[in-house]
Amino acid sequence: MDFSVNLQKSTKEPKNGSKFHTQEFSFISGLFFMEPYVRRRIQEPNPGLEETNATRFMNHRAPANGRYKPTCYEHAANCYTHAFLIVPAIVGSALLHGLSDDCWEKITAWIYGMGLCALFIVSTVFHIVSWKKSHLRTVEHCFHMCDRMVIYFFIAASYAPWLNLRELGPLASHMRWFIWLMAAGGTIYVFLYHEKYKVVELFFYLTMGFSPALVVTSMNNTDGLHELACGGLIYCLGVVFFKSDGIIPFAHAIWHLFVATAAAVHYYAIWKYLYRSPTDFMRHL
Repeated sequence: MDFSVNLQKSTKEPKNGSKFHTQEFSFISGLFFMEPYVRRRIQEPNPGLEETNATRFMNHRAPANGRYKPTCYEHAANCYTHAFLIVPAIVGSALLHGLSDDCWEKITAWIYGMGLCALFIVSTVFHIVSWKKSHLRTVEHCFHMCDRMVIYFFIAASYAPWLNLRELGPLASHMRWFIWLMAAGGTIYVFLYHEKYKVVELFFYLTMGFSPALVVTSMNNTDGLHELACGGLIYCLGVVFFKSDGIIPFAHAIWHLFVATAAAVHYYAIWKYLYRSPTDFMRHL
């Protein structure tokens, strides 16, 4: 009887410090029972947290035979980096046409200008469709194929001024039509094997980009070759970012900037060494 009373008193009137130990035990036991819930919350991803952190600037890398899915920020960057270049490309093409002396130079200016403008227009349209109309799978797939096909024709059009307006040897002159045959072959390849063998497709781009350069560098007139080589080097450096989606944030948009810079260097060389200066053009107005 006395023991029970003493026990009851001990629970009602704890000694100094015992109340603290009781609360500490309750807190620790609470953590023990909450452990599975806390562990589950830590292991499970939080979409809201991911969206507000660095993952919004980059998604996970795509599988070998799949396409990378850009974030909204990357989609916007992909669109704007080429959309802003459409008007300058049109103006630059018109300038070359105005500087032309004969029909052959005008035709060459149109070929080069159409390839340059088509690259930026098709790329912009594809990225807009991929961003805003991704649920239209067939439409997006068609524009993605066009985006890949136009690269071949852009490469051919970029070499057209050098191959058409410079004197070539008997064998080198065949490159004028052979490069367009390569562009047609690349287009057929994209149509048949789009996104199946990415390394092979990249090899075709690089081969088509360097093959005509061997002919151009063998010309007697070497004016503009340094700019041509510099632009080619910029393209090659940009390929690193072209293949870095999911590794480097905004990798494809950075690739677009490399393309724009290299195209500007090549345009400058064509304008300076193959067409007249703007001062001569203004005199004819």
